[in-house]
This record gives sequence, C-alpha cells and structure tokens, in this order.
Amino acid sequence: MAATDGVGAPGSSLHGLTGREPAYAFSVDSKEQSEANTRLFALPVDSEHKATEFRLFSLAKPHMQTFHLSWSSFFTCFVSTFAAAPLVPIIRDDLGLTKGDIGNAGVASVSGAIFSRLAMGAICDLLGPRYGCAFLIMLAAPMVFCMSLVTSASGYIVMRFLIGFSLATFVSCQYWMSTMFNGKIIGLVNGTAAGWGNMGGGATQLIMPLVYDLIRKAGASPFVAWRIAFFVPGCLHVIMGLLVLTLGQDLPDGNLKTLQKKGEANKDKFSKVLWYAITNYRTWIFVLLYGYCMGVELTTDNVIAEYFYDRFDLNLRIAGFIAACFGMANIVARPLGGYLSDFGARHWGMRARLWNIWILQTLGGAFCLWLGRSSSLPVSIVAMVLFSICAQAACGAIFGVIPFISRRSLGIISGMTGAGGNFGSGLTQLLFFTSSRYDTAEGLMLMGIMIMACTLPVAFVHFPQWGSMFLPPSKNAQEEHYYGGEWNEEEKSKGLHQASLRFAENSKSERGKRVASAPTPPGATPEHV
Repeated sequence: MAATDGVGAPGSSLHGLTGREPAYAFSVDSKEQSEANTRLFALPVDSEHKATEFRLFSLAKPHMQTFHLSWSSFFTCFVSTFAAAPLVPIIRDDLGLTKGDIGNAGVASVSGAIFSRLAMGAICDLLGPRYGCAFLIMLAAPMVFCMSLVTSASGYIVMRFLIGFSLATFVSCQYWMSTMFNGKIIGLVNGTAAGWGNMGGGATQLIMPLVYDLIRKAGASPFVAWRIAFFVPGCLHVIMGLLVLTLGQDLPDGNLKTLQKKGEANKDKFSKVLWYAITNYRTWIFVLLYGYCMGVELTTDNVIAEYFYDRFDLNLRIAGFIAACFGMANIVARPLGGYLSDFGARHWGMRARLWNIWILQTLGGAFCLWLGRSSSLPVSIVAMVLFSICAQAACGAIFGVIPFISRRSLGIISGMTGAGGNFGSGLTQLLFFTSSRYDTAEGLMLMGIMIMACTLPVAFVHFPQWGSMFLPPSKNAQEEHYYGGEWNEEEKSKGLHQASLRFAENSKSERGKRVASAPTPPGATPEHV
C-alpha cells in the first residue's frame, strides 16, 4: 500500500525498524500515535522525528542541543589542528625548520584525517556519532599537550599529523545533523554546523597570537611562550569531549546502543553499508569536488598567514588578523551555500543544488587565481575574502546534496567525502607548497586553475528521480525505487527498509515546485512497503 502518514518508530531516524512491527506501519490509522510522538519534541518534526525547523539560538533537546555540541566540538578540533600555523615564524626559528619542513607539516596536519574520517563514517553508521565524536576529541587531547615538548622538525611534523586526526569530527558533525533535521532544511543546517566549526581555522589565527603575546608579557621567552600556548586548545579538547559524552544524543529518540538493546533499532551489516557507498559513482564525484573546496580551504589555512607575513613584510599579529578573515568567513559563507542549496531545491529541485555547486566552486577557483596574481595588499585581501566566501559556500552546497546520495550508507559516504577534502588538501600542498619550485603566489594561481578543472565532473551527477544539471529525470523513476534499491528482498521481507522508504517520501521535496506535491503514481511504490 502507498506510504501516506507514517509513524517514526523509536530509533527509526537512521537505522530503521527491527522487523517486529506490523507491515502496515505507514497506514493512516497510525496518525494519532504519530501526533502523540511529535509532542515529545520542542521543535516540529517529520515522520522520522527529524526537526522541520531550525532555531539557531535555541537549546531545545535533542535537535538544537545536538547542533551546538556538534559545531563547537568541530570548532575545537580546527583550533588545535591549525594552532601552529600563525606561530610558524616563531616555531621555525626555534626548531630550525626549512620551507620543506613547514610544507610537510602542513601536509601532515591534514593527511591524518584522511584515515580517521573514513573510520568515523563507519563508526557513525554502526556505533553512533556521540561516541565517535567524544572519544576522538579526548584521544587527541594528549597530542595537543605534547606539542609543547617538540624539539625537532620530525617531532613537529609527527605531532601535527596526530593532532590532525581530530578533524574527523567533521564527519560526526554532518552525519549528526542529517539524523536530526529534515531534508528541506538540511543544506542550511549542515552548512551552519560545519561553517561555524570551520571557523576555528580563522579563530585560531587570532587566538594563538593573542595567547602567545599574553604569555610573553607575563615574562616568558618567545621559544617558551609558543609552547605554553598549546595548553589552551588542549584544555578545550578535554572540556568538549566530556560535554559531548554527557549531553549528546545519537538520534532524536535516544542513543543508538540503548535503542538496540531495547530492540527498537536494528544493527546493520558493515559490509552492506560499505558496498552501497563505494558502488555509487556519485560518491566518488563528490569526493573529488570536496577535495577542491574544503581541501583548498585547509591548504590556505596552512599557508595564508606566512604568505602575507613574508610577501608584504607585515608583523605577526597583522598577518594573523588578515589570515583570520579567511577562516572567519565561515560564520556566514558556508551557511549561505547551504541556504542557497535549499532555496534552489524548493523552486527547481535537485538540479538547482547541482548548479549551485558548480557556480560557487568555479568562482572560488577564479578568485584564488586572482589572489595569486595580486601584487598589492588591498587587492590581495579583497581577492582572499571573495575566494574564501565562494569556496566555503561551495562546501555548504555540497553537503546540501550528500544526505540524498544514499540513505543506508550516509555515514560512510560522509566519511569518504570528508576524507576527500583532506586528500585534496594534502595533494595540493605537496604539489604546490612544499618545494622551492613554486613560490606561494604561483602555488595559489595553480591551485585556482585546479579548482576550476576539478569542479567540472559535477555535470555527470544524475539522480534518476530528479535529473542532473543538463538532463531531466528518468521516465517513471521514483524516490522509493532509488532508496529501496539499497535493500535486497530478504531484508525487505523483514521490514528493514522501512526507514529508507520514509526518507524517500520526505525527499519528494527535491522534485522542486515542478511536482513537489504530486502523489506517487499508482504501482510506483515497491511491493514491500
């Protein structure tokens, strides 16, 4: 029978039902129970108990409390990962670092997260985002403290590599938002959570020089002051880890392990979750796309302060302040990209989301090229800000699409996409910023060209039910077919696919005004609904 007014059973927000529920779980006579369940939440929710409203300054449980825990934990990890960047002029004199050492450390700081983000995706799918986020932050804390003990170039590179593992909290952040908020607003929510988290890359350009100056004024020598300064991000790690562990909640209906013990959430198989992620070609295109929006943002965070310090002969504080503008733009730029994605989808569907990615990311590449060619300080600052806004908005736009690629493998795909950002950053720094073959200005120009070239494959992303940038939807394609196709007949007979079908029903908004309110044609719904 056709899906109409479904009930979000406890724990169904992400992992579906257990197979013990009646086969008519979508029937109209479940309406009273659904309305009773929605009254348990402070925000209005859909049939999956995902919030349909986003109230930025609310702490309503569980949706908005999760939002604030998520972005602030990611913010903390960004601060610690890039804490060394604004202090490089001091650290390089203390440790005798060469340009190659500094470049390799930059590559190392983002390379570790390639592996941790892949692992975090699986952890979120199988154990829940709360444990993944809290434990990673806590495990990274000793590494941040140990940065103060480094005495050699190799030690410096190793510690930046290990601290960089904490950037995998990005995956738990985006995954968490996708389990808590409806698809109609997911672009804005994901963009805001990640944008405010990424803002840590800009904030650390202000925080660390300020902390360093305060310690210097207290009487410490320059080579001691920078070491003491790392105790600030280290303490932040401990505090945020405890807050996430004690206040966080995996799903709207409770924590995943608790729901599984009660039999209210099923345990998925890792092999199946992984298979549907790696065999979906859209996953790999978005890995590439994210490598050249988020990836270039990470690259720029590592080189921009030193670039302005050396190119325009600025002092450390002024160079750090200018560099901070790049990362701080995240407070509005990434949410803007998500909002534009949602706005376009409301009017023109998924095709508008894809066009939005191409426009923003291509403009970002053009402004990056301009930044490298600029020879005056004011023009360079303008080019940097425009580059920052477009690149970060493109990141928000990309994660306006990620939740729709796969319902079953959301965690793995989020992890792979996030890892793509780190891989792109590491590769770009290795190619353009670690040797004397190119100076930093030339590296920025080449990076801009690479951004524009690597954005082109978005044109090949096609959703049969919604279409692509240039092609309309496939004939008779329906959301239920696309998301239901991730489950075999045996799994469907047990009702394990029900959460995917509820998601399919809610995702009909991606058709745009064209047919946003059109009912599913007779016979289009899979027989196991």
